[in-house]
Amino acid sequence: MEVKGIDVSKHQGEIDWQKVKDSGVEFAILRAGYGREISQVDPCFEKNYAACKAVGLPVGAYWYSYATDPYGALKEAHTCLKAIQGKRFEYPVWFDQEYEPGIKALTSQQRTDLVRVFCAELEEHGYYTGLYCSRDWLEHWVLPDQLKALDIWVAAYGSTPGAVPLPYGIWQHSSTGQVPGVQGPVDLDIAYKDYPAIIQRAGLNGF
Repeated sequence: MEVKGIDVSKHQGEIDWQKVKDSGVEFAILRAGYGREISQVDPCFEKNYAACKAVGLPVGAYWYSYATDPYGALKEAHTCLKAIQGKRFEYPVWFDQEYEPGIKALTSQQRTDLVRVFCAELEEHGYYTGLYCSRDWLEHWVLPDQLKALDIWVAAYGSTPGAVPLPYGIWQHSSTGQVPGVQGPVDLDIAYKDYPAIIQRAGLNGF
């Protein structure tokens, strides 16, 4: 199966979600926020969530990380949990680890540990979670063997994802997509699993 989706943050501004859905987009992953303070919730998160629910578009969420130690990753997990409390997500809640200077300065083992700390805390609270990162990140910056239990949402732009070190459930294949209802470029995704069925059957993510 291949399900078409987009992921968005405040950078996309005002979105006409009915137009997005009518264009054939079947799910959206929303940035819930970043960092460790509740003031860092994405300013468009609530609005985007409510609008997606209003038009019947399944949603997931992601949390952009700056954590450089396990305590920081735990703090981010708690802030993320506060931000998503009381909401229902048909798609996973993702930990987004990227090329921040403080994170790049760590060892692959340390970076891997941060992913596991954040995701374990979300799982503890009944969420279906996973790691969002680039193919390069999986290849060179974390230890894939230690992340086999997690779902992966991989970014690899082009006509194919190439050789990804781990099985992945979602492929982000472009950062320059054009979708009716969204002004300017937007990330395009393809999901290969029936996440809504998996998550609702397991009673996770608020279900």
